[in-house]
Amino acid sequence: MKAVAVIRALGPIDLKSVARDAMLRWLVALPVLMALLLRWGVPVAAERVSRQYSIDLLPYFPLIVSIIVLVTPMVAGVVIGFLLLDQRDDRTLSALQVTPLTLPGYLAYRLAVPMLVSVVMTVISVPLTGLVRIGPLPLLLVGVAASPLAPAFALLLAAFANNKVQGFAIMKAAGALNWPPIIAWFVPTVWQWVMGVVPTYWPVKLFWLLEAGEGGWWGYLVVGTAYQLLVVTLMLRRFNTVMHR
Repeated sequence: MKAVAVIRALGPIDLKSVARDAMLRWLVALPVLMALLLRWGVPVAAERVSRQYSIDLLPYFPLIVSIIVLVTPMVAGVVIGFLLLDQRDDRTLSALQVTPLTLPGYLAYRLAVPMLVSVVMTVISVPLTGLVRIGPLPLLLVGVAASPLAPAFALLLAAFANNKVQGFAIMKAAGALNWPPIIAWFVPTVWQWVMGVVPTYWPVKLFWLLEAGEGGWWGYLVVGTAYQLLVVTLMLRRFNTVMHR
């Protein structure tokens, strides 16, 4: 079945599934809402902190905006992860074996969509904050570099949660993966490599370098993307194991 046919067949179903679920609707809007909150809230907070404590928060704006780089693919992945959980519980995935759409084809669609959504939402949300200046092409590179996190989070839920309750618990625990790249901002570069064990570090570091106009960014793009794709591959193997039990 061709990609266009798959999108036409499954796209409307996914949209209806998200529209029916209040939590998923809220998650879809979260990156834009966070970007607007940063746009309106950070300058006010920065002015107050500067006036009262003589601390300039302007150098920390890239760090603050990098939260958008982290949250956007995570949100896209979590939405797809919960859809996968629902369809696994409904045995929709098992029913695919007797349809023209194979399970690998279905998973390819399922994992490609959050990556695309993640890239688009990153390109929209980061400029919406109004806190950093980064060109369209560098920002697109950041969005592409962060996009493998979306299927990684989706498969994390689908492969390790038995139901939605466990999915919520895993989603909350996965939020801890966003802390290492934030901590990396405050430590010397040599120690930042330790944070590279966590896949969320690489797109954030790439964003910092490109936003600052520094060199060496291509290494973080290549290594980080390859590492994230490796994580996605391992998660996919785990998911396939769970599916064939």
